[in-house]
Amino acid sequence: MSAFKIGPGAALSASTIGKEPVTEQPRRGPKPLLAEKGKGNGEITLLWFFIVGPMVALAAAVPVFWGWGLGWRDVVLGAVFYVIAGLGVTAGFHRYFTHGAYKAKRWLELTMAVVACLSLEMSPIGWVAEHRRHHQFSDEEDDPHSPWRFGTTKRALTKGFVDSHMGWLFKKERTNPERFAPDLLKDPAMVWLDKHYGYIVALSFLLPALIGGLWSGSWQGAVTAFFWAGLVRVSLLHHVTFSINSICHMVGDRPFDSGDKAANFWPLAILSFGESWHNSHHTDPSCARHGVLKGQIDITARLIWIFEKLGWAWNVKWPRMDKFDSKRLASA
Repeated sequence: MSAFKIGPGAALSASTIGKEPVTEQPRRGPKPLLAEKGKGNGEITLLWFFIVGPMVALAAAVPVFWGWGLGWRDVVLGAVFYVIAGLGVTAGFHRYFTHGAYKAKRWLELTMAVVACLSLEMSPIGWVAEHRRHHQFSDEEDDPHSPWRFGTTKRALTKGFVDSHMGWLFKKERTNPERFAPDLLKDPAMVWLDKHYGYIVALSFLLPALIGGLWSGSWQGAVTAFFWAGLVRVSLLHHVTFSINSICHMVGDRPFDSGDKAANFWPLAILSFGESWHNSHHTDPSCARHGVLKGQIDITARLIWIFEKLGWAWNVKWPRMDKFDSKRLASA
């Protein structure tokens, strides 16, 4: 196990490079790592459709539609849905549900869970289970999406990048929520969202189309909104999120000893709403602000700050710089 880890001072052993990890047996926990029921062929087919489909559609349509079929209405709708769904993921799924960076009123908690589902990045239970597993085994053998899985050669890292970016989603194995998200399994609202997730997936595409159609008063407005504020928006948000798993574990600055290869990658800071300050996040996962250093834009942290000022959130775990300073690397 420890030989797989690529943290400061760690190394890969020859026995782990290039091999698929064995994950059938439980490690460091009382419950199995994987759920008994994995993903079915139908679910994996839908993943291909909703993740790869928008990419193909965008690549094929941009040259055709550029200058026609795309207007300010589509841009505004796409941006609004991107921000709402994206902040639902970052402030809700990630910092609230996964790491407990703050406490929130029940109505806010439920709102964040619903709008985060519009991102098409799993239900709250599935998302939280996968991400908690990632943190427990970060860049180790049982990390569901480490780019270092196959070794450190160029070929291995290329394979690791593809696997960590989106390849891991198409494997039949499913992280066991009973082990990694038992708190959400006890919440009837989260269980309901998990069971009815497909309806929210449909809503994520139909709602922009409906608004676009009513706004423009035409079927063409509905179709272009479906494409740009639906397919393209989902694809962009997916790949920004996926880049946190792939790029931010390969490229960037590492000012702190996080115990793995998590890195701060500034070009994604705005599009990811502050999630790309990944080295800082892995240094203190429960911290509500990821951009802890001067000049690091963290839109999600500002939103949580607004929640706190309005009395909707409390017990916010803001950065303790003495804790970060104690883990600052000499080269930083």
